[in-house]
Amino acid sequence: MKNLLTRKYPFGQSKHWLRDSVIYGVIIWAILYLLQPFGFSQYQGNKCLVAAAFGLVTMVCYIVYGYTVMQNLPKLVKTLRVWHDAAAVLGLILFIAIGNFMLLVLLFSVPFSAGVFLQFLWWTLIIGAVITAMSVGIEYNRYLKHQMEALLSNTTEEQRDITITIHDQNVRGNDLELPINNLLYIEAQKNNISVCYLRDDKPTTVELHTTLSAAIDELRQYENIFQCHRSFVVNVNNITQAKGNSNGYQLRLTNSYTTIPVSRQYVPRLKDFIA
Repeated sequence: MKNLLTRKYPFGQSKHWLRDSVIYGVIIWAILYLLQPFGFSQYQGNKCLVAAAFGLVTMVCYIVYGYTVMQNLPKLVKTLRVWHDAAAVLGLILFIAIGNFMLLVLLFSVPFSAGVFLQFLWWTLIIGAVITAMSVGIEYNRYLKHQMEALLSNTTEEQRDITITIHDQNVRGNDLELPINNLLYIEAQKNNISVCYLRDDKPTTVELHTTLSAAIDELRQYENIFQCHRSFVVNVNNITQAKGNSNGYQLRLTNSYTTIPVSRQYVPRLKDFIA
């Protein structure tokens, strides 16, 4: 946990505070009006209007905090760490909780006490945790896609003229020779391997009598040939989409409908390669 919190924060600060505030305001309205949690279902008045009021306060608090704190955070901290952003997000949730608590007191004549505020803060933390998790997940996938595109553009250009050979261990077997940028993935199949590659921009599969470990050994000099699973090796140059989390990823490759799994044990290596 300590290592995670002290890592350099990989995402840039959002510059779309107005847009994001509207999105979060609508989410708060939808949660309150449609799900009606925390006893809101017992309210007999105009629930849509009250939910919209809480959404509006959330939106205003988000804009104010975003332009005063979040936007200036990179200027105040030389190297932005994960814990810096986590603390800033907790501050945002606290600020929103204060704003919505004041609205609660105003609308429902709730007694102003520490106990009531702590209860309201707890509710805000629950909703805020869900929204924050969604936001970080979306942001991380955007970051991953951006890093992937930049990396693949560079390595693909560098390897344009490189040709690789995968040997068939049968006496009369035919070795497979192809440009490295055409290789999509290699899959282990008992005593054989299935090599999927692009031929005339269409995925083609050929089976060779050899092992996955032997193929990996032949291609070990190329860092972009990456073992992502005990049964799969992929050419990182041809990854077009990567989705998942610390438990595993799913990869999609150029012009291929096959989804390639990334086992949990290989996720750190994939992140190190992309980061």
